Amino acid sequence: MFPFFSRSKMSDAPEVNPAPAKTQESHPLDALTGGAFSAATSSERASRIRDWLASQPAPEQLQEVFKELSGRDKGAARAVRERLDEIRRAKGQEAIAAEWAEKAQALLAAPKLNIADALAWQRDAAKAGAPLSREPLSLLKVQVADRVKVIEDLQHRVQVQREAAVLLAQRIEVLSTKPWKDAHAARELLRADVARWQEQAQELTGDASWASVEARFPPLLEASRTQLLVVWDAFQPAVAQAAAAAEDAAAPLPPVPVWADELRAARGLPTEAAAAAAKPARAVKPKVAPEVVEKAAQIVRDALATLEKETAEGHGKASAGAAAALRAVLKVHGKHIDTPLEHQVHAALVAAGELEGWQRWSADQVREDLVAKAEGLLHRPDGQALGGRKMQESLRQLREQWKQSDQGGAPNHALWKKFDEACNAAHKVVEAWLDKIRTEAAEHKAQRVALIEEVKAWAQEHAASGDWKAINRALHQFGDRWREGGHVGEKIFAELQPLWKQAIAAAAAPLESAQKESLARRHAMIDEAVALGAAPTLRIDAVKALQQRWQAEAQAVPLDRKHEQKLWDAFRKPIDEAFNRKSADRDRAVTELSARDRVVLEASKALEAANATGDAQQIRSAMQALEAALHGQAQAAQAVASAQKDATQNQLEAPVSSAQEATENVASEAAIGGAEEAPAPVPVAPKPPARPVVAVRGDDRPGMKKDAPAAPGRGGRPGERRDGRGDRDASRGPRADSHFGDRNDRGGRFGDRPAYEDRGPRLGDTAFRAQRDAMEHAQLALKKLAAQAHGEALTQLLTAWEKRDAALLPGTQELGGRVTAAVRGAWSQALSAPAAGDAAEALLRLEMAAEVPTPAEHIAARRMLQLQLLTRRNDPAPAQTWGQDTARVLASASDAASARRLQNVLKTLLRK
Repeated sequence: MFPFFSRSKMSDAPEVNPAPAKTQESHPLDALTGGAFSAATSSERASRIRDWLASQPAPEQLQEVFKELSGRDKGAARAVRERLDEIRRAKGQEAIAAEWAEKAQALLAAPKLNIADALAWQRDAAKAGAPLSREPLSLLKVQVADRVKVIEDLQHRVQVQREAAVLLAQRIEVLSTKPWKDAHAARELLRADVARWQEQAQELTGDASWASVEARFPPLLEASRTQLLVVWDAFQPAVAQAAAAAEDAAAPLPPVPVWADELRAARGLPTEAAAAAAKPARAVKPKVAPEVVEKAAQIVRDALATLEKETAEGHGKASAGAAAALRAVLKVHGKHIDTPLEHQVHAALVAAGELEGWQRWSADQVREDLVAKAEGLLHRPDGQALGGRKMQESLRQLREQWKQSDQGGAPNHALWKKFDEACNAAHKVVEAWLDKIRTEAAEHKAQRVALIEEVKAWAQEHAASGDWKAINRALHQFGDRWREGGHVGEKIFAELQPLWKQAIAAAAAPLESAQKESLARRHAMIDEAVALGAAPTLRIDAVKALQQRWQAEAQAVPLDRKHEQKLWDAFRKPIDEAFNRKSADRDRAVTELSARDRVVLEASKALEAANATGDAQQIRSAMQALEAALHGQAQAAQAVASAQKDATQNQLEAPVSSAQEATENVASEAAIGGAEEAPAPVPVAPKPPARPVVAVRGDDRPGMKKDAPAAPGRGGRPGERRDGRGDRDASRGPRADSHFGDRNDRGGRFGDRPAYEDRGPRLGDTAFRAQRDAMEHAQLALKKLAAQAHGEALTQLLTAWEKRDAALLPGTQELGGRVTAAVRGAWSQALSAPAAGDAAEALLRLEMAAEVPTPAEHIAARRMLQLQLLTRRNDPAPAQTWGQDTARVLASASDAASARRLQNVLKTLLRK
């Protein structure tokens, strides 16, 4: 039934003809991959796959092998997948390369190549991921670069030819100031130089790439050719005429003054200068009036300022118009201006003529500035080299700025080469800094690993220690050392942080267990304190013993400072409440209000009633009455009023024999009446004898919580004292009956304040709170009323502007102290006249004076006005002329937008 176990287990006879082992069938792809599927181990399978990939198999075979192998061994299939990804990327790069090769060929085949398009091709191809380092793009890149280099060389040669033409013209002009024989001798050499210049210019215009040169270079070359030929064509006939005049005395003289004077001297005739001296002096022209000269100079300056402004702002069309206007002004008034102004005019005209190439010029200026900054990174004026991180950030910023400059103008390869070399030289500092950072990170990692091992060893050594304070201190020191262990990378920190937490948790486990037991004991003591505080009779000895147990527990097992403070507050609260109840019982006899407190309470109620009326005058009168009551003046005023009333009644009832008797009667009756009307004085307990001041917990000032902790006077744990006792003497209450002794017998606290009697007796808690709340409510009501009055005055002002009725203008008192009578008169005069003028500039000045935002559509005008104000040094600031500016606004027509802007401005200006 079971042939595998048919043979007896106890039999020692050998098995006859054992069954052959079953052979494993080979995989169909084994022959293709060299036995990779039948390999015994994963490493052997990966080795055979790598050998098979070296034979460059077809993509279809790779796909089939990857499909079968990925389910068996992902590690060996990774190499096949990478080869498939590489083939896929190569196909994609071939398509991209073909696309950008076609674009490059189109650029090269075009008769006119734009340098910006050529450089953009290389930049955009690199962004698209085209393989510029492989054929055919590498060859096309070289061809495009060569073509760009040829075009730039042509442009450079044009500039050289222009300078050469200027030098040839200068040589000819210099010869016109020397003897004609020198000019005759140099004529052949000049002819050869002029001919060579024309041949070189012809070579430039005949070059195949001349059509790709920028549009500004051909006119420059043609203008240089024209100017040179004009000078040369005038020079040759003049030299020939001078030679003919030297041979024939009857021949005409050359038009060159120096040569003509030389030939006249040779013929024995007077020179032109002598002839001019012999002629009668010309009549002196009448002098021009100074006012005419000043007017002409002012007109020219105005036109010149307009041109300089447009040129500085880069407005091409506007600068051309301004230049034309300046030339028209010069035709009329140019003869009346002085030499410095004439030089300024010519400089401005030249600058306006060169504004056409401003963008390219500015781009080169920016690039030269960037090159100077890059070179200055290593050679700073102060001699201090930049640090690694700052150098890295500076290089990144400079390269970003260079990219932006390439977008704004034509590229400049020469400047780019210098810039790149300077940046590469400066980057060596960054590389050294990065090496240093890596070295420091390795050192910090080693230090942290050593600290973890140290914590583990310390935990094993102090596992049985009971000194919890020392253990807590050591754990805090370990934490500080870990935080100050230096910077490491995020990956290394993520590896070390779990190890550190595990080690520190194991070291802190005994302390945490002790803290849990201590918390249970402290909560039990808090329950005992609650029970003692709720008892009808406070047991001082039990409270003292409980406080000593608390202090012993706090010194034995440390807790977190905040948690320990909360536990201490919960422990002492019921005991403090019990002591406060005792103090309240003692103070109950003096809780009745005194006469002064009643007067203050009545004055406070009167002030609250005045606050409800909303009348500012009544509120101020009630505030004065309350202040008088606080200073003790209300009782005196009440006594005087009562005495006057009684005296008047006595005079009406019976005549007095003499003034002296009347006075005595009035005085006596006033005294009687005052005694009858005054409230009965509250009996005051005799003042206890002075006793030394003893610090207590809490604050007995009116308005302060008595259970609030007092400011610590010395260090130590909450509730500790230097003599080891509790927070207060248990034999007596939390404070003395006399509240820190007799304060009235002492002067100021530091000797610089008057005695307490000078400030009057203290108010009770109820009276103090009532007068404080009434004063605060009164101040808020006055502020609210002032704001309402300000808003109403502003509304009336805007209504008067809209209706143009000066009668609706608020008075000076309603407008506030900022508006004087003269300013209000100017506003009234502006509203009385018909609407005229533009208020745009005045509104901008008002917004600048009030420092409020300007609507978006007027921001450009505000900036322009600010720039203009910077040039007016002696003009008053907008903050000084806001009254006149408001008058200009009120003189103009009213509209919704202007009214809203004026309201926003005056809200601020009338309150300052």
